[in-house]
Formats: sequence, structure tokens, C-alpha cells
Amino acid sequence: MMRTVEALLVIILLGGAYFAVSSLISLPSPSQASPTNLDRLALTTLQELDSSYDLSSAAFQTNNPTAWSNLQIALAASLPANIVYNLTVYNVNSVSNGSSLYSPVASFSNAASLGVGSEASSYLVASSNVTYVITPQMISTGGSPITLYILNCSDTEGWWITGYTAASLAQAVYTLLSPYFKTTVMVQNTNQLCQLLDGHSLQGEAINNAVIINTCGEAVPIPSAFSNNGVNSTQGYDSTDNSYAKYDYTLGKMTEFYNWTWVSIVGYPFYYVTNTGFLTQDNIQNGFGIYGMFQVASAGLNAFLEGLGNQAYAYNSTWITGSPGIVYLSSQSQSLCNYYGLYPSSYQTSTRALPTSITKQYNLAVATYLFNTTFNGGQYNPGAIYRHLSKSGSVTNYQGGFFALGMDRIPDIRLVALGILCGYQPVRYGALYSAQSSNRLVVLQLGTVGGG
Repeated sequence: MMRTVEALLVIILLGGAYFAVSSLISLPSPSQASPTNLDRLALTTLQELDSSYDLSSAAFQTNNPTAWSNLQIALAASLPANIVYNLTVYNVNSVSNGSSLYSPVASFSNAASLGVGSEASSYLVASSNVTYVITPQMISTGGSPITLYILNCSDTEGWWITGYTAASLAQAVYTLLSPYFKTTVMVQNTNQLCQLLDGHSLQGEAINNAVIINTCGEAVPIPSAFSNNGVNSTQGYDSTDNSYAKYDYTLGKMTEFYNWTWVSIVGYPFYYVTNTGFLTQDNIQNGFGIYGMFQVASAGLNAFLEGLGNQAYAYNSTWITGSPGIVYLSSQSQSLCNYYGLYPSSYQTSTRALPTSITKQYNLAVATYLFNTTFNGGQYNPGAIYRHLSKSGSVTNYQGGFFALGMDRIPDIRLVALGILCGYQPVRYGALYSAQSSNRLVVLQLGTVGGG
């Protein structure tokens, strides 16, 4: 009986102590335990209000009741109901010692006081008369600007450019690269290409040292003059092997002679020739039902390299490219992505990479590595600019270039632009044009009301 009484006394004492201590403890409100991050909310709100330049516009129209009222409505709609705010716009002026002087222009608030628990964030906006202009340096050789030719031939077909047309790729190339060239010429048909191969300019432009970008993918446009019945048939058609590899050899010779840089944007270069005007027979197609194309296969690339290397023509159908799979941009090209504002993926899939052995076989040197050399299944360069070494006595010159992107379909035209820009590295000159009082500082102060 005594033990029962003692147990009851202990329970009573412990319960009394618990209630006594509980009465002295004040638990925090939910808002104190997990407070709203007001400064971050303020900055996020300002950024959201300016996502379409609305905040910047209204900050310079404080005398416009409609614009100023719309800003307040938008701000109120952006914040929770228990948030009070004060938004103030300051003019930013520079003083003689170089520091900034802030003077209030206008403000609005939804509360008489924000209390002592408020937070604020600031956001700098610029007026529409502030401009930042980039003037690119014109790509040149030996101090003379060079020409960019883009093959946009309407009488051709494309292959391995899945999802695109040669015309759409040509326009994309023009947009990305034409600002860096004094003269950009769209080669609109194979007759114009024939004129160029005969050494005649199309618009009075300089022919030597030009960059020529073929937008037809694995196919290359061929003028009818180089057909088996054309006036230049001996330079275009190999009657012994029934092949237009001879035409690809001529392209290589012309590339070396005029010091061109020939650009293949995707896949296996020179795998087909294309002309919808004379390649029209029912049995002439690329093997996949695309008419106006003739399959040259691997002999086309070998013939072009023979011409570029200033070697004699010999029909060679050996397949030379490799399929290393996932490949990565070189450190140089990655570092220049920000500079030129081009952001292709840093890794790509390559199934038509050129072997490193061609440098010795055709007397070439790699001038620019767009992608790192890969050793998967052999040594390959998935994307690189090659220059032909031409010796005159003890002097070594570069004469003719070849930029081959051995990527799997679909072509990323940004890689083409990045490779050319990495190869020539033109400078981008920036200039900022602004006027006094062209910047304003917007400060948003937030507080909370209500219980937790």
C-alpha cells in the first residue's frame, strides 16, 4: 500500500513540474520557425517584373500615370497577401570623383510602415538609349579580307541533313558567319558554282583564300559541265570506273590552287554528287530513293584529298573514316564559345571521323582542332581544319584547307561557325553608348503582416 502511495506522489510531482515548466516556455510562431526570405523574394519579384522589360520601361515613365499604375498592379499581384511593400526608383548620376549619386525619383507603397522586420533588394535598369554594340573584325589573310561562299544551289539535293534543307542551313550559316566577312556570296545554282570553278567571280569579289561551305551534307553540287557529256567531262568523270570521283579530285585541286578552305558540315564528305538537272535517269539515285544524286562512295573523299595534296589522280575506293562515338570539344574551342556566343553541346557523336594518318599521306597539317583527337578504335580527328603544306625551297607555306566535321546526322551548324571562328579567331570590338541619367536603381522593400 505504501509503495502505491509513493508512486502516486511521484506522478503528481512530475506532472506538476511539467505543467509549471510548460507555462514558462513560449514556442515560436510558424513564421518565426520558418521565416520568409524577404530579400530573395524581393529580388525574384523585381527580375520577374522585368522579364519582358516592363519594369525598366516603367522606371523611366514615372510621370506616366498609366505605366506607373500598371507597375503597382503587377507588383501587388506578384506578392502574397500578407506582404507589405515599398518600391522606390532612384536616378543614378556620376559625380566628379567617379562615384554614383542616387536621388529618389518616385515611389509607392501599400502600407504606412513596414516595421523593423523588413528586407530590401535592389535592381539596376537601363533606358532604351543605352546600347552595347559589337563590331566584329573582318576575317582576312595577309591583311586582305576574304570571301565567304555558301553553296545554296537550288538544283541540288542534300543527304545526312535530316530535318533540314540545304537552303535552311545556308541561311543559318549566313546569319552566324556573314558579320565576320566583308563579302558573303550565296552560290544559288550549279551554273554559278561552275563559274567559280572556272576562276570567275560572281559579284566582283576576291576568289583567292575564300571559305566555301557546302550545305548539302554528304552530297556535293556538280555543274552539268562536269558530267560525262559536259565540256569539262575530263575533269569530272572517270569513264574507266564509271565514277564522278574525278570531279571531287578537281575540287581538291581548285581548293589547293586558290587556297580555299572547303567545309564539309556532316558525315562522310563527297559521298555523292548532286544535280537535279542532268542526273535524272530512273536508275540514278543515291540508293535511298533520292533522285538527282549519284553515289561516288568513299572514292570521292580519297580523290579530293589527292587533289588537295597536289598528287596524281588514282581511283581509290578504300573506306578511311572511323566511328569513335562520343567525342568532346577541344579546350580551345570550349574557351571561345563564350567569346563568340556559340553554345553547341560540348560532346557529340562522331561516326565519320578522319584518321590522323591522312596528314602524312597527303602532306597536311592540322591547323585547328575543334574536337579532341580520339583513340577509340584508332586515331581520329572528329572535327579539324587541315592545311596543305606547300614547300618552296626552304620555305613552307600553307596552300589549301579542308574543314571536315565527321559528325553523325543531324548537322549542328553552330559547330561549322565555331570551327571557322576558332580557325581565324577574329576580334570582337565592343562599344557602350549611353547618356547621363540613363540608369535607374529600383529598390523593393518587403515586410510581413499578420500572425504566424
